Amino acid sequence: MQHAVGAPLPPPHQPGQGPAADGWSPAAQHPGHPGGPAGPAPTSPPAPGFTGPPPGHPAPPSHLPHPAPPQHAPAAPIPDTTGHVQLPPGGPVAMPSAPGAPDPAATTLAVLLIGPAGAGKTSVAKYWADHRRVPTAHISLDDVREWVRSGFADPQSGWNDHSEAQYRLARRTCGFAARNFLANGISCILDDAVFPDRPVVGLGGWKRHVGPGLLPVVLLPGLEIVLERNAERSGNRRLTDEEVARIHGRMAGWYGSGLPIIDNSQLDVPSTARVLDEVLARSIASPPQW
Repeated sequence: MQHAVGAPLPPPHQPGQGPAADGWSPAAQHPGHPGGPAGPAPTSPPAPGFTGPPPGHPAPPSHLPHPAPPQHAPAAPIPDTTGHVQLPPGGPVAMPSAPGAPDPAATTLAVLLIGPAGAGKTSVAKYWADHRRVPTAHISLDDVREWVRSGFADPQSGWNDHSEAQYRLARRTCGFAARNFLANGISCILDDAVFPDRPVVGLGGWKRHVGPGLLPVVLLPGLEIVLERNAERSGNRRLTDEEVARIHGRMAGWYGSGLPIIDNSQLDVPSTARVLDEVLARSIASPPQW
């Protein structure tokens, strides 16, 4: 085994340790010791005052300098090669402040995009995050919910305490991620189907998890558009037409709530993202009360 440069040498053997502890006697290996192997007869000690070499050893030439004792250089400190970077801790997101005319494309923001299934939340959020001039992350509640593989509470199987708990856990996880991204200079856009008639677990929950600086925007196209987009889905992301219509009807409660609403029925994804920037600029200048 090799020792690192500058590391201390192994400690000397202590009584009861090392070879003697295994039945090996150092004395038995010295010539002339009883019980040891035969060797040359011991020599007499030199006479008092004798300074020459021991008997039987030639004297070194007098013209050669005596070797200097070995010098050990001090051990150099081992550099930190772990790549660890200390990051600021995440905290509640405060309201963004931009002097003069706010430019949401160059401001660090936390945005919550609300809408029914099929509203285009995920597509718009991804496009908006991809085309900003500052680092931006997209956090989808549905994606985080589906981190649970075994035991996933599928809402299509019915809403119960199990699915409610997983939704709450996913929202809290998204909020934790958003706070940490924002604390390190990375904007976030989250998307979720938040209902206006459930403020405690819906919008109020997001405000608790992220902070008062979260800017909510509602994406609410017409029912026919939502039904068409839902029909293109697959797996547990696709809902029945009855469920889509019920969710869309509940989302209509956002009208009159004071939150900004974008009807993207006739808008493609890039156009919706541009309108979202305009809405966010107004929200930064005059934050909505929610």
